[in-house]
Amino acid sequence: MNAWQRLRAVAWKEITQLRRDRLTLGMIIGIPLMQMILFGYAINFDVRGLRAVVVDEANTAASRDYVASLAATQVVAMPLAVVSGAAADAALRTGAASVAIIIPRDFDRRIQETTRTAAQIIVDGAEPSIQSVVSVLAVMPVRTRHGDAVNSARRVEVRTYYNPERRTAVQIVPALIGVILSITMVIFTAGAIVRERERGNLELLIATPVGRAELLTGKFLPYVAIGLLQTTIVLLVGRWLFNVPIVGSVLQLYVAALLFIAATLSLGLLVSTYAQTQFQAFQLAFLTMLPSILLSGFMFPFDGMPRFAQWLAELVPLTHFNILVRGIVVRGADLAELAPQLLKLSAFTLLMFTIALLRFRKRLD
Repeated sequence: MNAWQRLRAVAWKEITQLRRDRLTLGMIIGIPLMQMILFGYAINFDVRGLRAVVVDEANTAASRDYVASLAATQVVAMPLAVVSGAAADAALRTGAASVAIIIPRDFDRRIQETTRTAAQIIVDGAEPSIQSVVSVLAVMPVRTRHGDAVNSARRVEVRTYYNPERRTAVQIVPALIGVILSITMVIFTAGAIVRERERGNLELLIATPVGRAELLTGKFLPYVAIGLLQTTIVLLVGRWLFNVPIVGSVLQLYVAALLFIAATLSLGLLVSTYAQTQFQAFQLAFLTMLPSILLSGFMFPFDGMPRFAQWLAELVPLTHFNILVRGIVVRGADLAELAPQLLKLSAFTLLMFTIALLRFRKRLD
């Protein structure tokens, strides 16, 4: 047999193994498709549809026309009217809105003057990427009660809440907690169960009275401590090197992190029930990382994604943890204000753990 025949034999053997490995074969096609779809829809620098609230204390034809002109830009979604500045602050603090538009009672008189600002646009500084987009709204023309268009460049004040220095670290560092946990927790737990199967250690467990739930939970617990340790490391490094303060409660932050760790560990356990080898476990873990990073609002504004991409993002636990961690660390929000995200993470954890428990079999095959 010559060298070419030996080479061809080895190559054919590898192709045969790939054909038998349906998981790898599926990922050969699935990963490029997923990357194209996720990158195509998630990476959007032309941000539109930012969630906005409006406090229109004037409630005149001129103020309503001004609000309508802002909505017509499509930079902000159809604004949600609130009754007070306190309600607008609450919407910004909990992440329910990214922009607040405040129109004072004497708006009509102010737009005639040049010494006072006619309105105020407040931007959530926890997401610096949207600030340059919102600055376009400051130069929108304002119409007087006589229908004359007045340039508002000097009459509308744009203020940045929570991150007035517009430092990217304030946005990125808190969210890095979730990204790091998403990567490590899924890989660790998925690999742990599969490693037991590959090394034959499940033979020992078969002879014990340990139940499925006890086995999975026992595998679960050590990584909870590891996740909390990683959370602490990110917080300390963020404080010392990047000067990112924790505005809210540290205890509540750890409660949110603990729930997110449980969610990612449950996902890792589910992955382990599908993978037969550690390599397959890493492949599946990688498959879960792309949606987490691209759709969660970690790098790109959540509001800038198409509606159906936002629906997909609601299924990603990192989406809700980003709201939690930025709300607590940057905005000083309370967990009670962020209850919807807590409930969604709890539901995700329960669902993933239940499916993993039903799929898991304490036997060698």
